[in-house]
Amino acid sequence: MKPKSKRHRTSYHQAWPYKLWDHPLKIGLWSLGLLLGSWLLINTIALRSAALGPVNAFFVLGGSIRREIYVTELAKQHPETPILISQGSQDPCIWLIFQRSEAPIRQVWLEKCADSTFDNFYFNIPLLRQWQVHKVKLITSETHLPRAKWMAQILLGAHGIWVEPDIVKEEGVPGNRESWLKTSLDVARSIVWAIVSQVHTPKCADVIPLSDVNIQEWQQQGFKCEYQGKVQ
Repeated sequence: MKPKSKRHRTSYHQAWPYKLWDHPLKIGLWSLGLLLGSWLLINTIALRSAALGPVNAFFVLGGSIRREIYVTELAKQHPETPILISQGSQDPCIWLIFQRSEAPIRQVWLEKCADSTFDNFYFNIPLLRQWQVHKVKLITSETHLPRAKWMAQILLGAHGIWVEPDIVKEEGVPGNRESWLKTSLDVARSIVWAIVSQVHTPKCADVIPLSDVNIQEWQQQGFKCEYQGKVQ
């Protein structure tokens, strides 16, 4: 068998790049892969750096008044660290808990848009980024795990925010029960939103500082707190 001519070999090697670049889909996939790889590398470096730094914010997931009682102690120890309470107890209940503990309230914010654990992150990622938070202490309960922890690590981690879980001990029989189906679905949509949220930033129009709560007005219209709070 005769060897291929030099001319034939040259034309073959010259042709293969054109075969690649003649396909827009291949170009798009290569570009997407390069972009995703670069983003993952940069974000991983940012997370490693954030993990070594101080906590920039306390993030309380609503669902139990004991979490809000717990964060009052953190507020006294770290008065300059902002506290974000996502769809927690009624405003006057939180106000009374902070007053009873003599904890500072000027750095406490109440977000009232969330209706689920996913919403806790959906609405508050933009706010945490606005505060330039790089490391957050996530305050929740053991009955909320591992779903809340995994969602936080995926969604906040996608924005370079390191998550440090802080688990509050509950008393009595918890009202919520975690299931693997619910956890799997929430983790799956968290992965999708981690990508989408890079370009889309929803905002909650109902975020107020705790210092703006008018306790006299609330007392006139009436309110009810969880019995474990022992405030009213």
